[in-house]
Amino acid sequence: MSGSPDQSAAECGVGHGSVALGIEAAHERVAARVVPLMDAATVSLRASLGRVLARDQISPINIPSARNSAMDGFALHAADLDANGGARLHCVGTAWAGHPLERAVGSGECARIMTGAPLPEGADTVVMQERTYSEGDDVIVARAEFGANIREAGEDIAIGECALEAGTRINPAELGVLASLGLTEVPVVRRPVVALFATGDEIIEPGRPLAPGRLYDSNRYTIHALLTRLGAEVDDRGHLPDDREAVEASLRAAAAEADAIVTTGGVSVGAADHIAPVLKAAGNVDFWQLAMKPGRPLNFGGIDEALFFGLPGNPVSAMVTAYQFVQPAIRCLGGEPYRPPRCLRARAAATLSKKAGRTEFQRGVLRTGADGVTEVDSVGSQGSGRLSSMACADCLVVLPADSEGVTAGDWVDVQPFEGLA
Repeated sequence: MSGSPDQSAAECGVGHGSVALGIEAAHERVAARVVPLMDAATVSLRASLGRVLARDQISPINIPSARNSAMDGFALHAADLDANGGARLHCVGTAWAGHPLERAVGSGECARIMTGAPLPEGADTVVMQERTYSEGDDVIVARAEFGANIREAGEDIAIGECALEAGTRINPAELGVLASLGLTEVPVVRRPVVALFATGDEIIEPGRPLAPGRLYDSNRYTIHALLTRLGAEVDDRGHLPDDREAVEASLRAAAAEADAIVTTGGVSVGAADHIAPVLKAAGNVDFWQLAMKPGRPLNFGGIDEALFFGLPGNPVSAMVTAYQFVQPAIRCLGGEPYRPPRCLRARAAATLSKKAGRTEFQRGVLRTGADGVTEVDSVGSQGSGRLSSMACADCLVVLPADSEGVTAGDWVDVQPFEGLA
């Protein structure tokens, strides 16, 4: 909510005239405050998907466990090859994956071998099947190179090597690596508990009749979804009324049980905006205003041991500030390194206008240009109340504070939504 400045702003020592903090400085303050959780739990291998490793995973085995063939072909001794890499060899058997050949390959001999099969004793080279043909029990090799098509023992992961470091989020590839080590259980960091509130007497729950002057709460649903995708345990505590004492009591109670608190709305300087003064009274404020658009008012600090994020009430502002600051903080709290959202480069497909002074995060759509280059176009109106524009977009275009916009053909930084949270 917002309104005319009053005592609430004075109590905070801030107001719209205050100097707003830059994006990089804000990230530094958030990163400095976050203390990663140390609590660990053991879960089954499949249940570890999306969790964060609590300890380094040291490989107890070599992967692969033995020298093996990288393709179907014939295993041979390179000394039998002539000057052109050819040879006529007698085939003495077949090595299958899981069923090694139980004899050595001697001079003048070869063995048929399948992908993944252990290399027979005496062989040091594999020639692909396409470079050979058979005459009875003999194999004619057209051309082979010494040591070709062989995977060495431990080539992927050596015994005693750190396969995955603590702080790694377990995605499908990481889960596969853990399975390749033979693990059935995995130590993971406890999920951060995040208490979530929406503020404002005008907010009502979806499903109820919409009275004049009221609006349905979307912020609690978008931020709940974002926190859930980050792997947090979300404690949805509903609505905070426009009453300072009730706000303070609710936030103090949440701080006693949660690792972080996220609120939406009530962060400006209006008569009904109680988040900033309550945060100052009940905890401490690291920053209150950011040089960014959308999302200038963002209360960040702490109450007791809990991190606190007071997000703006405008739906787009709430989502953008959550992507920029809540996301890396919750990831870090859950055991990952603190990383601001990653940016990619794309070519602007149209003029993107802005005024110098604040970093802008404009909603955009990525596509492939006629020349194969990735480019980004605007979704149109950038109003902070147009939540539908976030659904139309698939990225944020990052325009620096000193920029006065870009023209079509200029290169810009973009933050794709996929992978942001």
